[in-house]
Amino acid sequence: MVFSDRQCAVLVVPFSIMGSVINAYIATFSGSFNVAVLVWPLLSLLLSVPVLVGLYRRDGWLPLATVFAVYASILYAAGLVCFTLYPLPTGDSGPGITYGIPPILDPLNFIPAIQRDGVDAVLQLLLNVVLFVPLGFIARTLLKLRPLPTLALSFAVTCLIETAQLTGLFGVYPFAYRTFEVDDLICNTLGGVIGWGLGHLAVKLTQREAEVLPPVTHRPGFVRRAVALWTDAMIIDICSVVPRLMVVIGLKMLLGDVFDEAMLNRVNTVVWVACYVVAFAVVEVVVPWRRDGSTPAGLFYRMSCETRRRTGAARVAFYALRVAALLLVLVYPQYAVLPLAVFYLVARKMPYDFVPGAVAEPASERAAQPAHGTADALAARGAEGAEDAEDRELCLS
Repeated sequence: MVFSDRQCAVLVVPFSIMGSVINAYIATFSGSFNVAVLVWPLLSLLLSVPVLVGLYRRDGWLPLATVFAVYASILYAAGLVCFTLYPLPTGDSGPGITYGIPPILDPLNFIPAIQRDGVDAVLQLLLNVVLFVPLGFIARTLLKLRPLPTLALSFAVTCLIETAQLTGLFGVYPFAYRTFEVDDLICNTLGGVIGWGLGHLAVKLTQREAEVLPPVTHRPGFVRRAVALWTDAMIIDICSVVPRLMVVIGLKMLLGDVFDEAMLNRVNTVVWVACYVVAFAVVEVVVPWRRDGSTPAGLFYRMSCETRRRTGAARVAFYALRVAALLLVLVYPQYAVLPLAVFYLVARKMPYDFVPGAVAEPASERAAQPAHGTADALAARGAEGAEDAEDRELCLS
């Protein structure tokens, strides 16, 4: 079919007008998006590690796509807050400040708005739906929520946003600076439900949803050992810094000017060393001793540092050598990390793993293996390659 110039103009003009309207509407959010991008790195620094640890704890693996999805979700959360609450008002009057506009509670208010504003009102309605589609998608793919919890989450988030607008950011401002509308609650919640459906479709098409939580491994690879050690070190630092600050601040308040800089330095050093030693002992000795070799990070990453079943003097020797190695890594990383890494790559074990113990696997791992002799023999022969396979999976996924 061949169109005339007049017909082409009739077809093109509506799309050009729609494109101009969309570009103008999106341009109003450019400042909000810039703010979201600026705060994204800080939010990622604060939120990404606990979120990724929780996902690894739940699924037993952490593919690269999940890491990107987490950082994208944090950017979306920052954008959602900025789009709905930014720019903040200045002064006591001006655009956005709605002293005399009461909440719009009529769910059919969009009909007269469309009659009055036409395409702009329709576009506003559609974009309110689209704004919450990523939330529903995240709820299904990352959080693995069912439809009703996703519906509740979408409704709760939009209620929180609308209430913040109505109350002047929960009382920060003595006036409402945007309008509370029931239409927004309905459209946002609908967007969350649509996003859940799209996420469910994506999960079914990719077939990447984990179905069974893997057992705790007693043969962790180098990558998992390194990540767990880094996480435990962060826990130790936090547990040693917070009490030190509390003691120092408390003494400063009690002693006043007597607590000079010299005393501050002495107390700070003594308290820090004491807190660090206690935190290290709890994280690297007490917890794994009582939890079958799993440190706090090991409980999240589903791994145990005990590669064999040891009792009595053998277990004491194992933990003594392991503590010595960890202290070398934490205190002198520039000297200890590379030799230990090379040792592991050559021997496929850490030095303390050579402490003799029972040949049988620990109880939790032994229970997960088949009871047939042939299967046991095959599993035993394949055990040496398990660490290599795990490292490749963690690095490539």
